Amino acid sequence: MTPDELVAHYGLEPIPREGGRFRQTWAGPRRPDGRPEGTAIVALLTDAPGDFSALHRLPADEIWHFHLGDPLQFLLLAPDGTSRTPVLGPDVLGGQHVQLTVPAGTWMGARVAAGGAWTLFGCTMAPGFTHEGYEHGDAAELTARHPDRAALIADLCRP
Repeated sequence: MTPDELVAHYGLEPIPREGGRFRQTWAGPRRPDGRPEGTAIVALLTDAPGDFSALHRLPADEIWHFHLGDPLQFLLLAPDGTSRTPVLGPDVLGGQHVQLTVPAGTWMGARVAAGGAWTLFGCTMAPGFTHEGYEHGDAAELTARHPDRAALIADLCRP
């Protein structure tokens, strides 16, 4: 199985601004505020230059699910100033996660872990994702708040 085969099989399209490729697989009924009750996507990141999930934050918890391929390395910058670098992948006994919840308001970014080639994963949100709720990270602002993570922030931001 190759990334190109997965793109063709799922009909994956580029994710605007954030990076990677995705297809929405479910959207629940609309709430009174216009947001869907929930959403789910399948997505793919590769080790190609520039192919990463850029730092961004969302107004609701997002649950990431590992499906196939290589581990995915995260940078999470919490509202309280803490940070962590969990890994989404199959080695659960080695500390990786097959399911990872990113709390609302947390800056998140991810890329295929060093030595890997691609990761197929899913994301679920409730209430569901809308483009209006997406906030793109600014490298200078995030580095000012998290100077100890400056190198990772620079690697996971795009204009």
